Amino acid sequence: MKKVLFVLTSHEDLGNTGEKTGFWIEEFAAPYYLLKDKGVEVILASPKGGQPPIDPKSATADFETPATVRFNGDKETQEILSKTLVLGTVNQADYAAVFYPGGHGPLWDLAEDKNSITLIEAFYNNNKPVAAVCHAPAVFKNTKNADGTPLVKGKRVTGFTNSEEDAVQLTAVVPFLVENMLKSNGGIYSKKDDWNPYAVEDGLLITGQNPASSELVAELLLDQLK
Repeated sequence: MKKVLFVLTSHEDLGNTGEKTGFWIEEFAAPYYLLKDKGVEVILASPKGGQPPIDPKSATADFETPATVRFNGDKETQEILSKTLVLGTVNQADYAAVFYPGGHGPLWDLAEDKNSITLIEAFYNNNKPVAAVCHAPAVFKNTKNADGTPLVKGKRVTGFTNSEEDAVQLTAVVPFLVENMLKSNGGIYSKKDDWNPYAVEDGLLITGQNPASSELVAELLLDQLK
């Protein structure tokens, strides 16, 4: 059975708004179940280990999907989620691929986390897929190729758009905009209309634009695992 590592954020404060953030349930649950139902073993990690913070907005009825409904009734997965591994203890050699669910949290911690950066580079350099959806392409802010250039330079990528960030009124709150960062790192950025499913694959890199794109990303990842 193939093993895939999911890396979740440990960051729960939405800037200085006093509100909470974390990972987005749909972006974890949809890929998790899609892979699990196909016989892939999914192991969870986060910078601090233990229970990663869930973005409270993602748990509201407005953002309910079949995957979030399944997760809400799935005590076993909730239990697994409460015991994520500490990211610093994880070795890429144990896994076939890595996947990063989004939510605003990764903008603060995973974008700057040295263990995450090292891990992504190790997966990539060992010819293993690296996938990220929505805000999670933030993890490519500081990742580099062997020659020191940004990992996404010259590669086709997508991620949460400036207009989507504007729509949720957090442009002034986030530490950086995913779209701008991917472009400034030399990524060949593309997108669809706001909130439409869209995923891009360029070699080992798989990225998705928004929550609606999380299953598409998981499907592309599954294809690579075959």
